[in-house]
Amino acid sequence: MVGMGYRTIKTAIGAGLAIWIATLFDLEFASFAAIIVIMCIEKTKIKTLHSIRKKFFASLLSLILGSICFEILGYNPIVLTLFILLFVPSLIKFRIQEGFVTSIVVILHIYSVKEANLENLLNELYIIFIGIGIALLVNSIMPSLKKEIEKYKTEIENKFSIILYQFSIFLKDSEQKWDRKELVEVEKILNQAKNITIQDVENHLVRKENKDYYYLEMREDQLEILKQMVDILNIVSSSELDVKQKGMLANIFLYISKHVDSGDTTMALKLLDEYEESIRETELPKSREEFEIRANLYYLNFEIKNYLIIKKNIYKRTTL
Repeated sequence: MVGMGYRTIKTAIGAGLAIWIATLFDLEFASFAAIIVIMCIEKTKIKTLHSIRKKFFASLLSLILGSICFEILGYNPIVLTLFILLFVPSLIKFRIQEGFVTSIVVILHIYSVKEANLENLLNELYIIFIGIGIALLVNSIMPSLKKEIEKYKTEIENKFSIILYQFSIFLKDSEQKWDRKELVEVEKILNQAKNITIQDVENHLVRKENKDYYYLEMREDQLEILKQMVDILNIVSSSELDVKQKGMLANIFLYISKHVDSGDTTMALKLLDEYEESIRETELPKSREEFEIRANLYYLNFEIKNYLIIKKNIYKRTTL
């Protein structure tokens, strides 16, 4: 059914349950318990806790201040207007302005019965406790996002593999064309994956670290490196000069493209070390063009090594 999401189902069940419990206790304004549930249920557990905290303290403040104002100045529209004008700055000062609506509804209940006695105040508190209690209960059940996150990770690795393969092809054949669309696509996928992962982080109140989030940060850093390499690759590939290191680096890119999903960077780093050694053993450039090409190849070697070191460090951190 369109619009019938997990959060919608929880909200509907929670609202009905809250009214039912409030009615069992024969509380006045029992429907308000459902409103609290609806307003407190957020996308994640942490956001729900923050919402409940702000709405609870805002409602408590309105009960105290509103009751004093009405009992001293009387129950009339002018006093209500003055109360709201003075109350809103207080909410802002305490940074609980998100609880404005629920706090106003609470005090309007007192205004409508025109008596701030203990029975009426307790009635409002019971309704508030029922509402936030049910909101906590129904929002403690969250769907697992692990499969969705893993799907995004697979897509990201596939895009990285294509990008690195294109780097290899570029170095071997300057006639090859590449529209770079994978660079744009993988950035979009990374942003979507981070949004889902943040939700997963906020649904775990005890766990402070999230390996998937670290993984995505690693891929973001690596993507920036790959972007910086593209223009240099164009310069190197456009040259028809036969430089041995060009083919060697192309093969290393090809190897890395086939092992994007692996956390072991040992072999790739070894290949790069051998590549650097070959540069040292090669005789000096004979022309300016050869010097520039070899300098750019050395830069590409430096960047892809950084790419691998970032990966090595993050895998080491997440496996401790």
